[in-house]
Amino acid sequence: MSYWPETVVLVTGAAGFIGSHLVARLRALGAQVHAVSRRPQQARHGEIWHETRLDDAAGTARLFRSVRPGLLFHLAGEVTGSRGDEVVRATLESNVVGAVNVLSAAREHDVRTVFTGSIEEPRPGNDHAPPSSAYAMSKWAATGYAQLYHRLWDLPVTVLRPSMVYGPAQPDVTKLVPYVTLCLLRGERPRLSRGAKLADWIYVDDVVDAFVLAGQTDKAVGHTLDIATGVRTAAYEVVERLYRIAGAGARPEFGAAPDRPHDITQVGDIAPAADRLGWTPATELDEGLRRTVNWYASQECHEETRS
Repeated sequence: MSYWPETVVLVTGAAGFIGSHLVARLRALGAQVHAVSRRPQQARHGEIWHETRLDDAAGTARLFRSVRPGLLFHLAGEVTGSRGDEVVRATLESNVVGAVNVLSAAREHDVRTVFTGSIEEPRPGNDHAPPSSAYAMSKWAATGYAQLYHRLWDLPVTVLRPSMVYGPAQPDVTKLVPYVTLCLLRGERPRLSRGAKLADWIYVDDVVDAFVLAGQTDKAVGHTLDIATGVRTAAYEVVERLYRIAGAGARPEFGAAPDRPHDITQVGDIAPAADRLGWTPATELDEGLRRTVNWYASQECHEETRS
């Protein structure tokens, strides 16, 4: 396959956090990008949008027949940290049924596939701890199906499991980094848990680097790779760094919000990604947080100017 101007690329979940950054990068590389979302979207980088529900097998098949991609990045899914049973069916239908429909269509058209798993899946890095949420369970099942399609039908698929991704333009502003950042920029006091959770924080541009490399190397086909830093950092430390970067005079107050139950410390094993992709994370946490704060500050300035 030629890279990148001649490549027709299909990106599912292209309106999401990682997906939107990946679309911008692929377009900068010259790829012909077809982007998929469940809702209408406006092109920002010259990509072509398709409104498709991937849990609809017939609609997914039509999408692949229409686009005829040479490369697929599958990032679509229902992302939620809820421990409630109300999200079980939504995660099942979106993350498992949708994934199987995509894999089936990719197999029919022999499309090289980069598939998105989750650091929360049972894996060596967490001693194969059982999934602690419906989301983690659904991603584990979806990864299993991706591996099955490779073993039984030789689908050229690579699974990447990002850890805790942060950075500019994160759509869900209830996530810790954008939530605290926006509170500080607006002079508000964030409501925080104890912040004891340890996580492996990875900057979004580094994640996109890994996806691009996975799309163009044969060494990673058939493998499932953690995309992370290998470093545990407590949530309270991330908050304290944001306070310093934003120049906040007050100290953060922890404990006003409850901790999420059944959280498991997730840290990536990045050696396999280095071996198979030639990838290592490039952005230190302080630098990534600084870029993120600066981006949100520029957006706040634009909002004030428009108003």
